[in-house]
This record gives sequence, structure tokens and C-alpha cells, in this order.
Amino acid sequence: MKLLVISDVHGRRDRVEQALAQQTDCATVLFLGDGLREVEDVADNHPERSFVMVPGNCDFSALLPATRLEIWGGKRVMMTHGHRYHAKHGLTTLYLAAQERQADILLFGHTHQPLQLYEDGLYILNPGSLGYEGTYGLLEITSAGIMTNVVRLT
Repeated sequence: MKLLVISDVHGRRDRVEQALAQQTDCATVLFLGDGLREVEDVADNHPERSFVMVPGNCDFSALLPATRLEIWGGKRVMMTHGHRYHAKHGLTTLYLAAQERQADILLFGHTHQPLQLYEDGLYILNPGSLGYEGTYGLLEITSAGIMTNVVRLT
């Protein structure tokens, strides 16, 4: 199972479309906030894909949870934007929240800085900013294990 992870779109609907075009084998798109309206518009045009979203600090949605815990490929995946966990000041609060939820994978955005890390059994991925830097993440969960990758739009 291969999942497309995007965050911090900040008005760049065109870049969401580019990422989808580059990753045609990702049936599920995980959006980590900041650009919710644009991503919802793109999602409406792509009914063949499943979009799972959390809002960011620049989004206003009373309907979406700020943090989600989902299961893909038997792995517990925590999704959040990161601002409520002070992501710009370090990973400690995020890490503890993921541990509390017994997550195998932590996905967050907000910092606009791509990050891939494996610490104490927890895979951590920040895809960076699709809107500003043109980066997105790939999360692959198979029987062989978990792989994360950060990709730049081409």
C-alpha cells in the first residue's frame, strides 16, 4: 500500500494536481493541513482517490478532527498538522502524543521542513511544504515493512 502525503499547500492547487499526476499509483492521499479548501476542490475532481484530511493553523474547519489515528496495512498512523503540538519547537510533544496513541507512524506538517526519522520504533514523516518548496511524502506499508520518502515535484 502506497500513500501520498501532502501538507502546507497554501493556495497552490496546481501543485496538488502535479503531485497526483506524478503518483498515479497512490489511491489514498493524506493531507496534513494548510490549504484545506484547495485540497477539497481537487478531491472533488478526483473521485477515484480517497482523501483523508486534518486542518492546519491556516484552515477553518469545525468538521475535521485536528488529529486522526487511522490504520493502513495493519499499522497505526497518527496524522496532525503539528501546530497544536508545537512542532516548530521540536518533536517532543508530537512524539509523546504518538506514543500515547500507540502509533507506528507519525505524519505532521506545519514547519515546511521535510523530515524522515525512525526513533524508538516510530516512523516520523514531515513531507515539507507542497506550496512553497514543492515537496511531498510517500508512505509505503507492505508485509516487508514501512518505507518513507520525500519527493520534490519535477
